Amino acid sequence: MLRLVEGPAVADVLDPYRGVDRIRPSGGAWVLANMVGGLDGTAAIGGRVGALTGGADAELFRRLRAVADVVLVGAATVRAEGYGPVRLPEDLRAERRAAGRPDVPPVAVVSASLRLDWSSSLFTDAERPTMVVTTPEAAAGPTGPEARRHAEVPEVDPPAGGGGVAVPGLLAALADRGHRVVLCEGGPALLGELVAAGRLDELCLTVAPLVGGDPLPVVRTPPGAPLRGFALRHVALDDGALFLRYEAVPDAR
Repeated sequence: MLRLVEGPAVADVLDPYRGVDRIRPSGGAWVLANMVGGLDGTAAIGGRVGALTGGADAELFRRLRAVADVVLVGAATVRAEGYGPVRLPEDLRAERRAAGRPDVPPVAVVSASLRLDWSSSLFTDAERPTMVVTTPEAAAGPTGPEARRHAEVPEVDPPAGGGGVAVPGLLAALADRGHRVVLCEGGPALLGELVAAGRLDELCLTVAPLVGGDPLPVVRTPPGAPLRGFALRHVALDDGALFLRYEAVPDAR
């Protein structure tokens, strides 16, 4: 057992997030998630996460986007949070350019219904085209043509005996497009599907010093999903908020 005690202040509590090797020699995708929750595990207040974030957490949000090849998010979260395209400050854009990468990563929305606001800035004002990953059935339905007018629409089969988009096919579709570092920003159901499939490699969890809010957990796994083990790699404290970085235990994936 380790006892955490207060030590000297560090110049930047987020530095340890920069040096993580997220490149797989096999070429497969490394999937990390960035989530925030209150002390009681709530992931939203009034249907949105904004009241739980701020300060260093907002900076972590930007920095993790800067290391990602693509930002993955569920359609329900897009609707609830009013998602827009990725915007990064010039210093982070310059870091990406120096590494031979585009200035910003695109957003990939997972939607089995294609019920999205196509007039939103996520589709009309993105520097890189937004993707909407859906099923062949939805793509062939009445909203398919509208979706293809506003976004790239990869089609992925649903899981056997279930609805939605199968996780292995989803990640394969992203990897086929060169997206090897996948940043999932929720919501809890999409993150739960990644965990259940054993495809979450890294979880960056900020615990805000708040209690209350919506009865919505940070992660919502499907019924019967196996337990997955994670090892704590980094912990820091800033203005009462805990910054925790976990990596999946290899034999538990």
